[in-house]
Amino acid sequence: MTNYKNSALSIEERVQDLLAQMTLDEKVGQLIQLFGWRTFSKNEDGTVTLTEEFKEDIRQGKIGSLYATLRADPWTEVTLETGLSPAEGAAALNDIQRFVIEHSRLGIPLMFGEECSHGHMAIGATVYPVPLLAASTWNPALYQQMCEAVAIETRSQGGVATYSPVLDIVRDPRWGRTEETYGEDPYLAGELAAAAVMGLQGKGLDSPDTVIATLKHFVGYGASEGGRNAAPVHMGMKELHEIDLVPFRKAIEAGAISVMTAYNEIDGVPCTSSEYLLDEVLRKQWGFDGFIITDASAMNMLVHGYNVAETGEKATALSLQAGIDLEMSGYMFGKYLKSALEQGIAQEAHLDQAVSRLLKVKFQLGLFDQPYVDPERAARVIHSPEHIELAREVARQGIILLKNKNEALPLQPTSTGKIAVIGPNANKPYNQLGDYTSPQPAGKVITVLEGIRQKLGVDSDQLLYAPGCRIKDESQEGFELALETAKQAETVILVLGGSSARDFGEGTIDLRTGQSLVHDSEESDMECGEGIDRSNLNLTGVQLELCQQIYALGKKLIVIYINGRPVAEPWIDEHADAIIEAWYPGQEGGHALAEILYGEVNPSGRLTISVPRHVGQLPVYYNSKRTRGKRYLEMDLQPAYAFGYGLSYTTFAYSLPVVSPAEIVRDEHTQVSVEITNTGQVAGWEVAQLYLTDLFASVTRPEKELKGFQKVFLQPGETQTVTFTLTPEHLELVTSQLDRIVEPGEFHLQIGSNSVEGQVVTLTVR
Repeated sequence: MTNYKNSALSIEERVQDLLAQMTLDEKVGQLIQLFGWRTFSKNEDGTVTLTEEFKEDIRQGKIGSLYATLRADPWTEVTLETGLSPAEGAAALNDIQRFVIEHSRLGIPLMFGEECSHGHMAIGATVYPVPLLAASTWNPALYQQMCEAVAIETRSQGGVATYSPVLDIVRDPRWGRTEETYGEDPYLAGELAAAAVMGLQGKGLDSPDTVIATLKHFVGYGASEGGRNAAPVHMGMKELHEIDLVPFRKAIEAGAISVMTAYNEIDGVPCTSSEYLLDEVLRKQWGFDGFIITDASAMNMLVHGYNVAETGEKATALSLQAGIDLEMSGYMFGKYLKSALEQGIAQEAHLDQAVSRLLKVKFQLGLFDQPYVDPERAARVIHSPEHIELAREVARQGIILLKNKNEALPLQPTSTGKIAVIGPNANKPYNQLGDYTSPQPAGKVITVLEGIRQKLGVDSDQLLYAPGCRIKDESQEGFELALETAKQAETVILVLGGSSARDFGEGTIDLRTGQSLVHDSEESDMECGEGIDRSNLNLTGVQLELCQQIYALGKKLIVIYINGRPVAEPWIDEHADAIIEAWYPGQEGGHALAEILYGEVNPSGRLTISVPRHVGQLPVYYNSKRTRGKRYLEMDLQPAYAFGYGLSYTTFAYSLPVVSPAEIVRDEHTQVSVEITNTGQVAGWEVAQLYLTDLFASVTRPEKELKGFQKVFLQPGETQTVTFTLTPEHLELVTSQLDRIVEPGEFHLQIGSNSVEGQVVTLTVR
């Protein structure tokens, strides 16, 4: 037995033994991740046949990892008919892995990476709400449970890494990937990032229930010029350290194993070749010892796009030296790295370092000792009743009530009269799932219409429906039926918003990256998602006109937004009786919304991103600098709905916060306590939010910063004491030299239900 196969030895010993036996071609091969769905074809009996090209690559040691082997969507062209069931998928990955181990010279197993932003992107998996909604729960413990469930489903099929969480801080919500993020705040994103890492990776990677968390996109990707995907980022290093790097650092501290570089450049340096970011900050300052992967085709952009490398050899050398260990798509490393090494442009020491990191992870995963999974277990755990209920609970806690004039909600099933459910998102399953979603069988996704129908009874004559219009189409041909339907009802539930659906009318697909290309096709409703950035935040098509004509009927009007970015529609804000922001609530969204509409669930979601009144206000975020300016000629700078905002069916009262001690030295801790009382008539969740303002500092500071939050459940009349502990880390600032320090002075502490409201007390730091 060679030493690397001896499980009694340490991982370091096994890595060094294996590395010493590898050829240059085999080392380069470990850095290459190819598209996994291209490696096989499905047979009629559900088994797979590996392609001859893939087999030959394996025999020559040219592949170390596969990307999205079980991914199903228009990019991969895998459908419900051509895709693999949960058990078939697990068996297929076993077959691939078995061939690799038995037919490669050293038997080094593959690492299977899968997309799992809000559920494993494979046929049959549970579809959870998108991260923007999960963040709106303000419940990291619940989100951790969701990530644990995603890890179980993914690992049961053989996937050992996921390309999530997305930790980008959004500065311009016109960006199509806003839905994949946690919103605009670094502290909240950091708490959720840590929860994601703990949920995905658990207590050990060799568990059958865990996967590698990959932090993306490193870094600044959510602050691109004009909100355009992969556009340049104009940001100083100080801002980068105090805002965008924060959630990544918290996730690294939580034990994240992998990081993915961002497509963008920062101040002229592409992230994929930034030694400062990848080596100095990530590895030397933070002590990260995992592996770094590129985004798809990012290395190629160094030659064609950024033009910082004249040749493929130069691009691979720049990336390898900066700290890249694995290339998604494998095109550049596979074609140019060996030549770069032979020419002396790249160094074999850097190659050995990258290979060692990847081998270490494969040993940590237990792939050398237990490379296969149980297909029967995959069939049992994927889309289990427990996971379906969890998807519904995340939706329940993340859906946000923005307006409730004269207690228009909740509805009463016995006294509301007829209900008309109208709108392009009322009964479109794919429109409520978000981007990075696999094809779904009929009936699996519960729409708003279906959720209300099941709530009232399948045969209820109280429920009427008409779509009215499409998301993007300018046609009003559906208005007549919608208005006739609305006239028959006492209450209209109008479901508007957007779509990130790629499974119908998705238009042109970029075959390099899987992004959807902007086009003028009248068949596509997709107005959000990767590669779909907008110039404004209004509703597309004729949705506003539909709303205005229905409002003119004089009916009670409940508006539900299902969408992936904030909607700026002041007319609806003013005229609707109630407004609900549901983001993309996942497969159980219809059930959750019906429960909220009828009062079975008290809404408790809170915004994690400010909603502007007009696109001209952008950027709009709560933690802006004091020096941001006064106002525009046409309007001030206040958003329509502030960060942290969300209504409830009950009311809460806060006592004056108590700081103990109220004066500390810079290395001490203090506690801030407040009593919260449910002063209403129904039980509900409240999200207590702590904001800090540094009154005077040596550098300019934000107006206020979130530094703590707790979600508590209170019965009517019940009072709970909520206590926050402030540490030096909460009080620190980033200096112009990029040091993190606590300066003496006075701090205002605000505790309340959102970033605008709350009582303020003072803390003195000596």
